[in-house]
Amino acid sequence: MEKIFNNTEVAFVLKNNKELKRAHFLFKMISNRALVKIGSSLANFAIKSHLPVQGIIRATVFDHFCGGISETDCLKVVDRMYTKGVSSVLDYSVEGKETEDQFDAALNMTLKTIAFAKERQAIPFAVFKPTGFGRFFLFEKKGEKLPFTQSEQQEWDRILERFEIACKAAFDKDVFLLIDAEHSWMQDAADDIVLEMMRKYNKEKAIIFNTVQMYRWDRLDFTKKLHQTAKTEGFHVGLKVVRGAYMEIERSRAAENGYTSPICIDKNATDDNFDAAVTYMMENLDSMALFAGTHNESSSYMLMELMSKHNIHHNDSRMWFGQLYGMSDNISYNLADHDYNVAKYLPFGPVNEVMPYLIRRAEENTSVAGQTNRELSLIETEIKRRKG
Repeated sequence: MEKIFNNTEVAFVLKNNKELKRAHFLFKMISNRALVKIGSSLANFAIKSHLPVQGIIRATVFDHFCGGISETDCLKVVDRMYTKGVSSVLDYSVEGKETEDQFDAALNMTLKTIAFAKERQAIPFAVFKPTGFGRFFLFEKKGEKLPFTQSEQQEWDRILERFEIACKAAFDKDVFLLIDAEHSWMQDAADDIVLEMMRKYNKEKAIIFNTVQMYRWDRLDFTKKLHQTAKTEGFHVGLKVVRGAYMEIERSRAAENGYTSPICIDKNATDDNFDAAVTYMMENLDSMALFAGTHNESSSYMLMELMSKHNIHHNDSRMWFGQLYGMSDNISYNLADHDYNVAKYLPFGPVNEVMPYLIRRAEENTSVAGQTNRELSLIETEIKRRKG
């Protein structure tokens, strides 16, 4: 397999020298755990105290990792990336809401992005988080099979209704819909809802995609069982396969509450789990569709080899590679340059409301030292290349 991910000219083709230097500065900062901690605390304090820092945040970390403050504000980035064959997933990254009005607003934003995607070839997917549509506590309680009060049951019914409205809109408009995974102790309830949506709307092809986080040791079995159910009942499985986003929280909660951690014993086990899941899906692409959310070069090469082995065209609509905006451009743009389907997750929302997402992203990058070092190395290589 030709090694394509070292081509920094293709990787950073859309970044001018100023943007490249900003990226270098940001990843230098992110590589320092103490700085990330201090910077996160200061940013939180400044926003809560209504200090005039939004301009600084917007010009640095926000513009590097986010598409804009609204879906229309993202269009410049969407159109620019698409000139190089890289698609977008508009991700309304406002987290931690608790009221019915906020959940209705999240549904409306999801419907807006679905409609937006229908009109633009550059946006093939829409996305939402389960807890964007209802309280975390209710997903947790439902997953534990605890009885609801009457008012909680009414709330839960509204959650089911929001899922139904969003999934039907995606089906009617023929737009792929990704539903993100969250913490393990609320995920069972979300999985049950998404299964019902797949049964209903994935009869002809995968429109609704659930997400499996492969740092969970039980997700390979989950994937295989879901596929068997789909074959028996006659629907297609859509899955976004990722390594995972909440490892430290999962491990510490398991330790505090005295139950077996749902997380794989180490990174190698997670990598093996991820590769086994995507290999299984590639072998069953007649009834499955895969969105491989990965920043791992080895897994990406493996997927390319599997596509070649199974005679799957680079642009087969059942197989997508996905990365986060502002990261792993060497994977995204080089894949697109070789005609693979690639989509960047493009977070957007008001600057102060997207900060929890950005802080979580910075902390994740800090904990994966190899990722940040790789980004820095590639940026430095491109800076040197441009200097000649």
